Amino acid sequence: MPTKRTPKKTRPRVSVAVQRTAAGAPSTFLLRQFALAAAPARAEITLRVTGAAEAKKLNGKYRTKNYATNVLSFPYGAGSGDVVLCHPVIAREARAQGKTLRAHYAHLVVHGVLHLRGHDHMHKKEARRMETREIAILRRLGFADPYAHTPAVK
Repeated sequence: MPTKRTPKKTRPRVSVAVQRTAAGAPSTFLLRQFALAAAPARAEITLRVTGAAEAKKLNGKYRTKNYATNVLSFPYGAGSGDVVLCHPVIAREARAQGKTLRAHYAHLVVHGVLHLRGHDHMHKKEARRMETREIAILRRLGFADPYAHTPAVK
């Protein structure tokens, strides 16, 4: 007599955890959606939204830069790792660039996750390849090209 097979318990294909030490970022749901759009088929990713002090400390420790930066990526292999997003810097840049906060977060989450996957922008050819990938992912998410220059408003 046939028996029912019990389904295997499988690890989620992509796991995205969101940590917050600063308020004001888009919802956890949206941040996860942005990360999933750029993630490989299997990965464990943590997005951490921080304030300027923590971002400055991490940037100093790991990049020897004495300022808070918008996004830092810490890859652990196979597309997994941590992406640190500095809310005050991201909010300031969004205002200065005339972008919505949501659009700028989408760009930087995608950018950070692509770094986890091994993309880089140290050389022109690598930068073009990474930007092309970012633009395509952001378009699928419903966002405009973040690198398009808009004329100054008079």
